[in-house]
Formats: sequence, C-alpha cells, structure tokens
Amino acid sequence: MKAHVASLINAITLVAMGAWGYLGSANPSKTALIPVFFGVMLFVLNRGLKIENKAVAHIVVLLTLIIMVALIKPLNAAMGRGDNMAMIRVGLMMLTSAFAFVLFIKSFIDARRRS
Repeated sequence: MKAHVASLINAITLVAMGAWGYLGSANPSKTALIPVFFGVMLFVLNRGLKIENKAVAHIVVLLTLIIMVALIKPLNAAMGRGDNMAMIRVGLMMLTSAFAFVLFIKSFIDARRRS
C-alpha cells in the first residue's frame, strides 16, 4: 500500500471516529474535535503527498506522529472509565496513525535507496 493511501485512510478514520466521539457524547468536549482537525489537515495535504512533495510528506509525518502520541491520554482516560466504545474509537485512530507512520518511514527509506 502506498503511503498516501494509508494517510487518506488515517484522515478519514480520524474525522469519522473523532466526530462520532464528539457527537455521541452526552456532554461533548471541544477537545474531542482535535482528531477531526488533524484528519482534515491530513486530508487537505494528501494531494501533495500523492505527488511526492517532500515538504508536504514531512509535514504529514509530523502531524501523524503528533496525533498518535496525543491519543495516548484519551485512551488511558477511556480505559479508566471502562468505556469500551471510546477505547475502540481511540484505538482505531491510533492503529491507523501507526500504520500510516510505518508506511511513511518505509517510503522515506525506499526513496533514499533510489537516490
């Protein structure tokens, strides 16, 4: 799978799961929209990633790493509350972010070998 496809899947997952978490909550917090914001940014940058713009690729990798690390606290909070659906949503966002991150690293290594 290409890195831009993994990033697109990650962006869609962040938007969908983040919106579900926000809209599905009895007392929603604005911080629940952070993954949505990151997902929209990744979606907007996806075209640059697809045409292999190096600057865009590095920005996307950084954003992916930031959201992946930032989701640790919501996962811990969901586990503390015993909220299984929140654990699944956050876990899925972390999983797609980690998958995209691994493919980015692989694509950077491949590009380095080609040059």
